[in-house]
Amino acid sequence: MHTGQPLGSGRTADVYAIDKSWVLRRYRDGTDATPELAVMAYLAASGFPVPRIGPPADPSMPVCDLVLQRLAGPTMAEALTAGTLGGPEAAETLARLLRELHTIPPRLSNDPYDRIIHLDLHPENVMLTPHGPVVIDWCNASEGPPELDRAMSCLILAQATLAPSLPAASAVRGLLVELAGRLDEDGGIPAEALARARALRAAGPCRTAEELTALDEAVELVAAVGRTAADHPRR
Repeated sequence: MHTGQPLGSGRTADVYAIDKSWVLRRYRDGTDATPELAVMAYLAASGFPVPRIGPPADPSMPVCDLVLQRLAGPTMAEALTAGTLGGPEAAETLARLLRELHTIPPRLSNDPYDRIIHLDLHPENVMLTPHGPVVIDWCNASEGPPELDRAMSCLILAQATLAPSLPAASAVRGLLVELAGRLDEDGGIPAEALARARALRAAGPCRTAEELTALDEAVELVAAVGRTAADHPRR
């Protein structure tokens, strides 16, 4: 498929413009995007804010390609950095998105407790469009207990606060504290879920040595913040 100008790159995929309405998301290693497409279609049918899926693909289109709605607006991370979005408002939005996602029954699992879980829901994966926040990048999505998703979101934020190259680390820590307080209302972050999130994070592809080194410290930070949230509930 013809692609236009590059719009962005992540750790595993690149995004290209197709036209004013659509973009092409392509995995560099040829990862099959079909499972991701199925999850997004299911979530869209359930009313959860995901990018619209593009026109029917050309039969010759590689399985590593996804045609998705071209979204207008900054990421939540960009808005936080620019100062157009405050930490409490961002935390409230993240908590609400997780809560809404976890009301959606699984597609495949027979466990009644399981839900669709994103496993990478953080400010860089939330687009703030004129019509509201939209969650992107569903390549890690799975089905499982909601507390695992809550733990993973907090663990990712905690790792970011420990990154020496991040100039806004203190602001991210504030966001983590705010988010933990809101998630405590939904059941918080049990130790077992945090341990499982750590194992998944450590086993993920493209982890830097810096991230792996700080992982245990990040786990301790999430646990400490979680205890603080439990001891001082929001009023």
